[in-house]
Amino acid sequence: MNASIITVGDEILIGQVIDTNSASLGQQLSDIGIRVKKTWSVSDDHGQIILAMQQALDETDFLFMTGGLGPTKDDITKKAIADFLGVDLYFDLPTFERIQKIFERHGREMSPHHHDQCLMPIGVQILRNSMGTAPGMLFKYKNKMIISMPGVPYEMKAIMNEEVLPWLSQSSDTHIYHKTMLTACNGETTIETAIADILSEMPENIKIAYLPSIASVRLRLSGTGKEKSVLITEVEKYSDKIVSRLGEMVFGFGESSLEKELWSLCVSKNLTVSTAESCTGGAIAARLVTIPGSSAYFMGGIVAYDNAVKENILKVKPETLIQYGAVSEQTVIEMVNGVTSLLKTVIGVSISGIAGPDGGTDQKPVGTIWIAVGHEHQQITYLLKAGKDRTKNIETATVYALDLLRRFIQKHY
Repeated sequence: MNASIITVGDEILIGQVIDTNSASLGQQLSDIGIRVKKTWSVSDDHGQIILAMQQALDETDFLFMTGGLGPTKDDITKKAIADFLGVDLYFDLPTFERIQKIFERHGREMSPHHHDQCLMPIGVQILRNSMGTAPGMLFKYKNKMIISMPGVPYEMKAIMNEEVLPWLSQSSDTHIYHKTMLTACNGETTIETAIADILSEMPENIKIAYLPSIASVRLRLSGTGKEKSVLITEVEKYSDKIVSRLGEMVFGFGESSLEKELWSLCVSKNLTVSTAESCTGGAIAARLVTIPGSSAYFMGGIVAYDNAVKENILKVKPETLIQYGAVSEQTVIEMVNGVTSLLKTVIGVSISGIAGPDGGTDQKPVGTIWIAVGHEHQQITYLLKAGKDRTKNIETATVYALDLLRRFIQKHY
């Protein structure tokens, strides 16, 4: 099965609003085995909406539309859908009563525009909107489906999760099962080469997708089948083979993250962690504290951006900085020793580098970043050779530092 997505609204075309709905819908539909073939963004123009609908339904089984269902004059999606289907609009009393109750609950009066919002194309199956006034709409068109939802992202997501996805699940006799493996600090080409023989063994009903982000790649196995238990067993078998082959490259599954895995590791092993950051400016610490309960293991961090802070607070020796420089293996080791001693933690993470776009030399070009993890008696270090984009370098270095911490804990505790 395949689908098209149409987003309606001038505000999207002029860049006033970023279209996040298409990305969200694409991910959710992919997760249930529906492939998005094409997306359109069209203006608040009756003819353009109808033209896009015709093109979409000529090519795909499902059409998902967002936007143009509000109470103002530029919200014309319903009228365009009605004209496309060749039907009239009718006044839907249950929708009016529901909107009326929402306004009464908030002590406000409905406007005449909200009365117009209750006009629906004949033949509609109304989809409840638990987050707003405009309901979603479902239509059968020949042997295809049209699903129209509000453009407000949280309203669209509510209708998808509460109405559309359950309906799609009930209407299909094919089961879909996904298993997502999370990896860090290796590219998709490296990963694919490592598991090529396993992929060649997989049956036609199981596919793999590589979903890369900065310094990370998600591997998603997607299987389809008539018998759910058999399907799950089969997908899990190949997932186990891939994890066994990739080893410590894999740090988690599903919707986890490096910071979630570190929280679990440190709390279960009764470890405490501190950070000493130069070029990342606190980004490592910021990632760690996004997880509720991180105070159980993360004690704090020092942003030692200037060499004076490295010397005076972290006790990096002046001769180390003179001889090797701030961006060196020797310096990050002394930073680890300093922060663990200062904050009384079991493990420290330190980082120092040239984030760019300026400051590099022939010996240490922009993107040269040293990372250390450990304590006074034992450390591991890593030299990251990143690119020239400052923001990307900071994000990449943060991921590498978190993953180095994970590997150090798994190896030594």
